[in-house]
Amino acid sequence: MTASETITRPVAVVADPQPRRRNRRVRVRNLITYAILTVVCLVWIYPFVWMMSASVKPNGMIFSGLALIPTKPFWSNYVDAWTNAHIGLYFINTVIIAAVAMIIVVGTTSTMGYVLGRYSFPGKWFLVGLLGALVFLPQGYTIIPIFDLITALHLDGSLFGIILSESGAAHVLQLLLFAGYFRQLPKEFEESAKIDGAGFYRTFFTIYLPLAKPVTATVIILQMIASWNDFLIPLVLTLSRPQNRTLAVGVYAFQGENLTNYADMAAASTITLLPVIVVFLFLQRYFIEGIAGAVK
Repeated sequence: MTASETITRPVAVVADPQPRRRNRRVRVRNLITYAILTVVCLVWIYPFVWMMSASVKPNGMIFSGLALIPTKPFWSNYVDAWTNAHIGLYFINTVIIAAVAMIIVVGTTSTMGYVLGRYSFPGKWFLVGLLGALVFLPQGYTIIPIFDLITALHLDGSLFGIILSESGAAHVLQLLLFAGYFRQLPKEFEESAKIDGAGFYRTFFTIYLPLAKPVTATVIILQMIASWNDFLIPLVLTLSRPQNRTLAVGVYAFQGENLTNYADMAAASTITLLPVIVVFLFLQRYFIEGIAGAVK
């Protein structure tokens, strides 16, 4: 038989079962992971869902059953909490305090973080270590000197006094986030700015601060949550003027000596949490980028 008459037979290709088994294991592992995370998520959000459910129930029916969806929602709880319990006034106070304190903290921590991240000076690492140690200092240890200082300035009971108390702390976490983010930016930006004749402030405000949008959004979220939910400082500073209470203190006022209106308290708590959740959902992408950039 000549070569031209040779019949070429197809060679059977046997599929390797290993990739199929590996993909099957990955799918099973992913399903188990998703199932566990789903259960954890449901447990995590159940208190918030229960609070929203209790906010539309009559006060006597909150603990009567486990049903989360009421047969007849009582939206009047929100009206009572907003008007009769002065939650509307406390909401405005909290917005003013959180917004102004957030602006002050972003301004102070960004400039200090820029210096710590970009410049070297004697005692720098000792200062960073000292600031890191302040993270473990409980707020209760500082409330007495803060109260004495605000009283000496005749600002006790005022919104401006609460703003100074909220924004005048070290804010170590926010400061270190800015420092870590500015540290990893290239030096070529500074060199180009010096060639163009830009000074310290112009270099910071026109070049570095616009580049720090992710970490700025992170600091905005952290400071807003801290100022919005802070309880001890507004409680101490508004004892003489209840009309300047914040939402956290206002919700606590629902706790009576003989009777607690849990329905109105749940409605007020829902009003308190919703703005924070909306802001976080709006800035969550920048929040993740800011944390990742600062750690890098």
